[in-house]
Amino acid sequence: MGLGSLVPNLLVFGRLLRSLGLDVTVGQIVDVIQALGRMDIGHREDVYHTMRALLVRRREHLGLFDRAFDAFWSDHGERWGRRDLHAIGEPRGSVRVQIDVVTPEGPDAPPDADEAAAEHVTLPEAPIRTASSIETLRNQDFAEFTPDELALARTALAGLQWDPGSRRTRRWRAGRGPRIDLRRAFRHTVRTGEILRLPRRVRRTRPRPLVILCDVSGSMERYSRMLLQFAHTLTRTRERVEAFLFSTRLTRVTLQLRANRIDEATAAVARSVPDWSGGTRIGDAMRTLNQRWARSVFRDQAVVLVVSDGWDRGDPVELRNQVARLQRSCHRLVWLSPLLGTADYAPLTRGLVAALPFVDDFLPARTLANLEDLARHLSTLAPRRRPRRQFVVGGP
Repeated sequence: MGLGSLVPNLLVFGRLLRSLGLDVTVGQIVDVIQALGRMDIGHREDVYHTMRALLVRRREHLGLFDRAFDAFWSDHGERWGRRDLHAIGEPRGSVRVQIDVVTPEGPDAPPDADEAAAEHVTLPEAPIRTASSIETLRNQDFAEFTPDELALARTALAGLQWDPGSRRTRRWRAGRGPRIDLRRAFRHTVRTGEILRLPRRVRRTRPRPLVILCDVSGSMERYSRMLLQFAHTLTRTRERVEAFLFSTRLTRVTLQLRANRIDEATAAVARSVPDWSGGTRIGDAMRTLNQRWARSVFRDQAVVLVVSDGWDRGDPVELRNQVARLQRSCHRLVWLSPLLGTADYAPLTRGLVAALPFVDDFLPARTLANLEDLARHLSTLAPRRRPRRQFVVGGP
């Protein structure tokens, strides 16, 4: 039995639980989808216990979850994972489920209380997409995503390989390289009295760090939700990732984004970024990054991703100076714009005009397809940093 046909039913079931008072987040539904993808969903009891463990946080909600689960799934029989819940005795415009809720009064409650305990929940139809329709989402603008589509997008992002490559260190290790390891050859000679072979050595490598700087100013508000998911996915799937958000100032949010659930990470970030949806001073944020974090963040030739539309209220000369300094400090500077690729768009904002001469790659970041292309691009980066010819920065 495939999981694809079960995904839309899980999304509807999550909305039903929320309407009944359970605190079910989109992140929990994604956890359920990922868990069921690793098990045999033909065993209904296993699915029930998995969903209950992942979706119920409070003991008093266990009984309500059981009744909701039975009412929602019981009449499917063996086909419960393959049926579309919109087709169960109701028109496609809604899903109607009757849940009998046990009231605190118990069996002695008056008749009107018993009648009120039968709660009818009607859920309006929303655009629900299955896992197989992620292909449809690939070219949809992030600004148009619904919460359910954001959840599927996060699943797609987690499946990408974010590998900016490795860098050669100054240390050596045994290997089949061109250089002779004289120390090992000398130790072998002292121990045996003769040289039977000449050992070789090669440079050690370390994974290259990835640094992401996301613009959360007012002009980027339509893309903020997806940007957070993107940063959260990178932070959770790679070890050497640093994440920063900026509007009028720079805030490091790496620790906050390491939370398992996206809703927990979002709440922690919201508490840490007081200038969310404010103005934009990219030059000031870059200066803070260069002065305060460069020594620890860029010491291993990091790849830097700047996600911004380029609208800036600061000094363009300061922005140009700081972007030039940032490019000299990192292995690769990639600027991602959610506006690039839209009709009649040209990078003519004064922020982009000042920054682009010192940017290695200027790429779009408005669809899942764009991020897939970015992941492939990062995996093909050259191991050595290419020469940069930076002009003297001084005048406007």
